[in-house]
Amino acid sequence: MSNYYVTTSIPYVNGEPHLGHAMEFVMADVLARRARQVGENVLYSTGTDEHGGKIAEKAAEQGIKPLELADQMSARFSDLAKKLDISNDRFIRTTSADHESRAKLAWKALAKDIYKDKYTGWYCTGDEEFFNEQIVKANKGVCPDHNRPYEKIEEENYFFKLSKYSDQILSAIESNQFLVIPDTRRNEILAVIKVGLDDISISRPKSKIDWGIPVPGDDKQVMYVWFEALMNYITVLGYPDKPDFKDFWPAQVQVVGKGILRFHAAIWPAMLLALGLPLPKSLYVHGYVTVDDQKMSKSLGNSVSPDAVIDKYGADAFRYYFLRHIPSYGDGNFSWQAFEDAYNNELANELGNAVQRTAAMIVKYQNGLIGDIPPAEHDIAQYEMALSACKFDRALDEVWEQVRGLNQYIDEEKPWVIAKEDDKDHLREVLAYQASALIEIATLLEPFLPTSAAKIKAVFEEGIVRPIDGSLFPKQAV
Repeated sequence: MSNYYVTTSIPYVNGEPHLGHAMEFVMADVLARRARQVGENVLYSTGTDEHGGKIAEKAAEQGIKPLELADQMSARFSDLAKKLDISNDRFIRTTSADHESRAKLAWKALAKDIYKDKYTGWYCTGDEEFFNEQIVKANKGVCPDHNRPYEKIEEENYFFKLSKYSDQILSAIESNQFLVIPDTRRNEILAVIKVGLDDISISRPKSKIDWGIPVPGDDKQVMYVWFEALMNYITVLGYPDKPDFKDFWPAQVQVVGKGILRFHAAIWPAMLLALGLPLPKSLYVHGYVTVDDQKMSKSLGNSVSPDAVIDKYGADAFRYYFLRHIPSYGDGNFSWQAFEDAYNNELANELGNAVQRTAAMIVKYQNGLIGDIPPAEHDIAQYEMALSACKFDRALDEVWEQVRGLNQYIDEEKPWVIAKEDDKDHLREVLAYQASALIEIATLLEPFLPTSAAKIKAVFEEGIVRPIDGSLFPKQAV
C-alpha cells in the first residue's frame, strides 16, 4: 500500500462559498475516493485561508474582530464540504496555532533566501496581490474585479529570492517531474517562467496590516498572506517533524483554479526547493464556472449558491453535473435548465430507470432472487486513464457508455418477452447480467456519486433484490 496525498487550494474567507469552490472540493474528492478504492493509503486536505487585509477590512465593516469573521466563514466552507459528502481527512485553518507555529518554522528555514528591501508598487486589497505598472495602466488604475483604485505602496518589506529558482522550476515542469495539467496551463506558466521570475515581497508592515502571522524576529512585520497560506500544504501534515509529513509529502495531486496558477506553479515550487523538499508530483488546474454564460457578480445578481443546487437536487446530482458537464480542462457554464436536463435525462431516465427496471423485473419474474451473478467483463482502461489525467468528464463518459449500453441490452433482449415464452434459464441469465452490469457501474461511480453507488450496490449485490424506497433520482422541474 502506497501513500497518496491530495489537496485543494484553501478558499479565502472574505466571501460566501461559490460553485467553483464546491467543484474543486468534489474534484479532489473523486481522486481521494478512487485512490482509497484501489488500496492507497490516502490523506485528503482542504481548509480555509484566513489572514490578510481583506479579512480585517470586512470584519471592520461588520463591527466584529477578524477572528470572529474567520470563524463564521470557515464554518460555511466546512459545512459545504460535509453537505457535498466530501471525504477529506483534514480541514486546516490558517488561524490555528499549529499552522502559525509551523509557518514560522518554515520562514526560519527559508532565511537564506529572504532579505529586506524597499518595495514600491501597486497593491489591491481585494486581491491581496501586488500588480506591475503594465497591468495598472491597462486597467486605467482601477482593479476591474473589485472596482477600486490600486494603492501605490512604498514600504520596507522582506523579499524572497524567487528569481534564484527559475531554472530549476522550468526544468522540473519541462521534464514533467512536476506535472502541470492540462497542457494549456503548463504552457501558460512555462511562458511566464521563461520571461523570468522576479523576487517577490513576502511581508507587510504591521502598521498597515496587523491581521497576519508575525515575521519571526521582527514584530513590526507580518507574513504576506499568500506566502504564508501556501505553507498550509505542509503545515497540515506537521512540517517539519511529524510522521504524516514524512509519510505523505510530496503530494500526489494538488487541485487549484486557474486564477492562482502562478502562486502554485512558480512561487510554491520555489519555496519547496528553498526548503530542500521535493515538488508535488502533479498540479491539476481547473477552469472557471459561469452562470448563464456570464461571470458571476454581485452587480449582475446572477450568483448561484451551491446550497441552492444541493438542497433541490441532492449532493450526488451536484457532483455529477460539475464533474461531467463542466469541461475538466477548461471553463464551463451552469444554468438551471442545463442542470435539470442532465438530471432528468441522464441520472433519472438512463441510470435510475436501468436500476428500477432491472430490480422490478427480478422481483416480478423471479421473486427477487438473482442467483449467481457473473463477474463484469468490461474494459475500464480508458476510465482509469481519464481519472489519472484528471479528466473527470471523460471518465464519466466512459461510465455512461456502459449505462446506455445496458439500456440498449435490455431493449434488445426484452426480458418481458422471454418471461412470456417461459424460458426461465435464459431469463435468469439475462437478468443476472443486468444486475452484474449495474454492480460494475456502481463500482465505477463510487468516487463520483458515493451515495447513489452505495444504493445501487445494496439493491443487487447480495443476490436478492432489495428495492430502493422511492426513485434513485426523482424527476424534478426547475
